[in-house]
Amino acid sequence: MTEVEIENENAAIAKAYKNLLKVSYTTLTTEDKKLIRKAFEVAVDAHKEQRRKSGEAYIFHPIAVARIVASEIGLDATSIAAALLHDVVEDNENYSIKDIERLFGETVARIVDGLTKIASMSKEKDMDISLQAENFRKMLLTLNDDVRVIIIKIADRLHNMQTMDSMRPDKQVKIASETLYIYAPLAHRIGLYNIKNELEDLSLKYTEPEVYDDILLKMKESKQQQDAYIKEFNDVIKTALDREGLNYTIKGRPKSIFSIKRKMDKQGVTFDEVYDKFAVRIIYRTDTENEKFIAWKIYSVVTDHFRPNPIRLRDWISSPKSTGYEALHITVMGPKGRWVEVQIRSERMNEIAEKGYAAHYKYKNEDDKEDNLDIWINRLQEALENPETNAVDFVEQFKLNLYSKEIFVFTPKGDLKSLPKGATPLDFAFNIHTEVGMKTRGAKVNGKLVPLSHELQSGDQVDILTSENIKPNPNWLDYATTSRARAKIKSLLREEKKEIGEDGKEILRRKLKQLKITLNEKSVNEMVSHFKLKTSLDLFYRVGIGTITNPMLKEYAASRSNALMTFFKSKINRKNTISKEEIEKEEITNKYDMLVFGKEEEHLDYKLATCCNPIPGDPVFGFLTVSEGIKVHKKNCPNALSLQSNYAYRIMQAKWIDSSQEEYHANIILSGIDNLGLVNDITKVISSNMHVNMSSISFQSDDGIFSGKINVSVKNKTLLKKVMDNLKKINGIEKVTRV
Repeated sequence: MTEVEIENENAAIAKAYKNLLKVSYTTLTTEDKKLIRKAFEVAVDAHKEQRRKSGEAYIFHPIAVARIVASEIGLDATSIAAALLHDVVEDNENYSIKDIERLFGETVARIVDGLTKIASMSKEKDMDISLQAENFRKMLLTLNDDVRVIIIKIADRLHNMQTMDSMRPDKQVKIASETLYIYAPLAHRIGLYNIKNELEDLSLKYTEPEVYDDILLKMKESKQQQDAYIKEFNDVIKTALDREGLNYTIKGRPKSIFSIKRKMDKQGVTFDEVYDKFAVRIIYRTDTENEKFIAWKIYSVVTDHFRPNPIRLRDWISSPKSTGYEALHITVMGPKGRWVEVQIRSERMNEIAEKGYAAHYKYKNEDDKEDNLDIWINRLQEALENPETNAVDFVEQFKLNLYSKEIFVFTPKGDLKSLPKGATPLDFAFNIHTEVGMKTRGAKVNGKLVPLSHELQSGDQVDILTSENIKPNPNWLDYATTSRARAKIKSLLREEKKEIGEDGKEILRRKLKQLKITLNEKSVNEMVSHFKLKTSLDLFYRVGIGTITNPMLKEYAASRSNALMTFFKSKINRKNTISKEEIEKEEITNKYDMLVFGKEEEHLDYKLATCCNPIPGDPVFGFLTVSEGIKVHKKNCPNALSLQSNYAYRIMQAKWIDSSQEEYHANIILSGIDNLGLVNDITKVISSNMHVNMSSISFQSDDGIFSGKINVSVKNKTLLKKVMDNLKKINGIEKVTRV
């Protein structure tokens, strides 16, 4: 670089720094400015030899990140200093965390340390989806140390997305996919809606450039027409609001490109058919005491002039979102028969919507109870620290719960609880407390008994009925929708499986002794292989519930020699084109496992993807292809991230159903001589079989002769036979048959 170029660059750096101080959301004291100046000087020194891919001096990046933190997010001087220093330790070996702590104090050092750890995580090459999910979980753990770590990282990612043009196309797609997968959902949850929208739009720009450019062009072409329409709409509202003497501002804003694209995909419509491509926002000034009153007054004015859509009213003032968002949203029929969304917010509500976390705490009183964001961080921490939670499942559930719409339901005492739309009484029970959830026997909604699968609606009052004798069963996973409830149920089921496994181990030891086989590591490994299982616990559990029977164990004993290899050889001779591995896969698939799709667990035609070759037991998902139907991929498939980020609407939930875990329904017919206490004897027999659930029972008696029908759910035929044999032993029962 020439001296003139160096001089110009230094002038540009100084200008960027001064601009940073001007745009700060918080009022900076003299001490604040000294702290920021010191951080700036250390950052300049640390990055003096570095340049970005675009060729500009690297220092412009931390200044830009600090600017986003200062103005768009609105954090304090400590955060601005940490943002300036966020890459110093990572990129310059002359500075350590101890140096940062000595120069700037413990808080700044803690934030920079968290950011350094996240940076080192993301530098691992060729991350598959499971490693990326695990890193995401580790990153979220820093929330408990200081939520500002995550917020500055979001600002860092935003600036990287804004300046990605000079990168290789494959790198652009990778970073954009990761942004959709991780950072946009996080920004949404912390309440940074503007940043979330920008991250989504920029991600679309690189993952689907043709779609992005097409929508952008159409929005530009229709801008003049839309501006005229918004002006016509606003003029009517302004006249009415001025008449009321209100202090307000009103403006129209276009919806984000990503949200328009999502509407087009979801509704199967073209750009021109998306009716609400923009919204009108009314922001009013008032004191806290009159905030609600003024909001509803403006609502009344708007609906006096334009007819509202009654099913599109969203009252987030009476019941704020769990992100802290407050507003009234109404959709009204505007001029020329077009629907218009109107958002009504006070200045305080608008600041919380724009700045998220920072404004949220600016308006929070010291004596306030724990609020939604604090509760969320505590709940999140609890989920994160569960070592048995699969990282990919955690991230998918995390995102699902983030983006779901909210409902508000009441406890029997009248306390208000927020849950995702689609939540059930089980979700509500685990939201109250784990102990309540695990003892749930039933539920009443608005005073009426409902099944545990019942979908709750806003305004419902929910009363959970509990019992000390109840245990969670696998069906509960079909009823629960929230990540908290599902994680707890899975954990409880695992504990129960371990208990049954312990009993099964002792049963297996006795049965093998009769076959002159010792239960040891060698024989256990042989049986796990023989029965095509994954772990010793699977083996002991199946013995415990009776799936692995005496004849099957005798068959294993007979095959301890080379019979298994003879079996494979005969298979290969008959089908010499099929490999041993394919035979094993075929045997496992046909005999033990089924693949099902969607929440309804449908059996659909599918093909296994050749890029990752999933086998039964692997975590998988279905992808709806254009010409080959459903392709099944492993969740850690190299292509998974790209498919999930770019074609989320074509992803299908899929899972292997272990036949030994399936519950089957059976009807038992009984007849005989009616005796006193007969029904009690029958229910005792069924309830004493721990793996049999009775769903209904009916009896009728005619002149001393009874007939009855019992509906039961069992895991296998062996258990059903055992129940029927025990029923036959009851005094008075003549006949027991299965329909």
